[in-house]
Amino acid sequence: MHYPIFSRNDINGFWALFADTLANLLIISGVCRFVFKMPDEIVFGRILPGAAISIMIGIGVYVYLAQRLARREKRDNVTALPYGISTPVMFVYLFGVIGPIYWSTNDALLAWQVGIAAGVVGGLVEISGAAIGPWLQRVTPRAGMLGTLSGIALVFIATVAMARIYESPIVGFTALAFVLWGMVGRFKLPFGLPSGLTALIAATIVALALGEAKFSFEGVGLYIPMPYVGDLMVGLQHLIDHPELFAVLIPVQIYNFIETMNNVESAEAAGDKYPVGVCQLTDGIGTMVGGLFGSPFPTTVYIGHPAYKRMKARSGYALGVGIVFMVGALFGLVAFLGNLIPPAAVAPILVFVGVSIIAVAFRSCEGKHHIAVAIAFIPHVSSIVVVKWDAVLNALRGMGMDAVPNLLDDAFVGAMVTQGAHVIGQSALANGAIVSGMLWGAFTAFLIDRKIIEAVIVAVVAATLTAFGIIHDSALHWPAFSNPLVWGYLILGAVLLVASRFPLEQEDDLEPMVLGTEPHEGEHPPHAPKPPHAIEI
Repeated sequence: MHYPIFSRNDINGFWALFADTLANLLIISGVCRFVFKMPDEIVFGRILPGAAISIMIGIGVYVYLAQRLARREKRDNVTALPYGISTPVMFVYLFGVIGPIYWSTNDALLAWQVGIAAGVVGGLVEISGAAIGPWLQRVTPRAGMLGTLSGIALVFIATVAMARIYESPIVGFTALAFVLWGMVGRFKLPFGLPSGLTALIAATIVALALGEAKFSFEGVGLYIPMPYVGDLMVGLQHLIDHPELFAVLIPVQIYNFIETMNNVESAEAAGDKYPVGVCQLTDGIGTMVGGLFGSPFPTTVYIGHPAYKRMKARSGYALGVGIVFMVGALFGLVAFLGNLIPPAAVAPILVFVGVSIIAVAFRSCEGKHHIAVAIAFIPHVSSIVVVKWDAVLNALRGMGMDAVPNLLDDAFVGAMVTQGAHVIGQSALANGAIVSGMLWGAFTAFLIDRKIIEAVIVAVVAATLTAFGIIHDSALHWPAFSNPLVWGYLILGAVLLVASRFPLEQEDDLEPMVLGTEPHEGEHPPHAPKPPHAIEI
């Protein structure tokens, strides 16, 4: 059995991962330059090269793991795990760590120094997750892990990307047509052209004609990566002097190693089983090396393996992206690519990645667990609502408006309630969404399976995490038993525990009546899970 590193099918996967990675690096460079006023020497000379090194390290490990899996299982259809900067965590580091330092000191250099120190500390937390990751994966129902992952895919990948298409419809729909034809419909393009590359080229040509893209060599130069030990020490000292920042770092890194675990589970559901502990260790080391070389932003196994599997990508797609961005960072080409390729051209590929993740989540779980997958979406919907509310308030401040309230100010909360907007409830659901979504999915799956004690344990775990502020709060704190949400979860567990003392009688499952009384010819019955290697994606 020959498993090639590069294959023709890697081309579409390359462009999909390229688009995702480029979007993150452009956000980083734009926010750091124009919001935090960091000079090009820091952004292009330190942050992007450091990010490229950390990405290349992780991709190298995951290409090796794919090669090893292919040899062990004698398969030539193994897809390597995608890897890069975690998008949700990136925003937390930008506006929860770097931003507050810059706004309080007006010192862009110090903000970057604290950022890279936070990255190194975050990497240590990720590495610690490797000790419990395999156990968590064993005890957590798949519906919980894939459900919360799908919630992220729905709101932060597919929905945001679709909005970008509608902001620039001529460019966006040009790319969307090729993505729908080649990636969703699975139809071949003339001359065997890869649909992802064709979508980007066609949309970019249209954007150039409309003036929505341009050739610009701003930021181009030679940037040699190097370790910044002195700056790292300054940042670490600032963290020690301001321990309140750890209340932001620790929860978000817990989120990050759980995200890795869920993404590895998603890959297993699509047919490729990787060791979750090794993956979490790799992410932590990659993050720490990135921090040492100038990048504050944590790396992780990317969401989206099922989409690359559907494209029949192997290992070359990930390795190609790592090489391209390593070269791009060395010569400052990220800004050039950002000016040339408009967001609307990239967005349809991200929509496809997002909906593919959701589709695999439902396909990989028993029919009776679909409601557990769906309930895990809810905290992520609240998360994007809160993010957008905060964005509105920040935009008003940016316009120079006076007395703009904070989101949780009492007067603003009261005014929003009169408009049917429940700020307190949405904020509680949004904080720690990936963890609470996973807990709700697991709780529901256990309940459906008549595993009442396991469901009660999940409720107690949720109460404990709430008491410490890991979920439903914006910061860690000592246990706060006055929080009514703590007691809400405990009441939930107590009711189940009391009810379980009576005979457990379940009504017949009505799902077949909803979905149709009989499966179509060749389909699996709604409640018969397919074996992992037989999942059709």
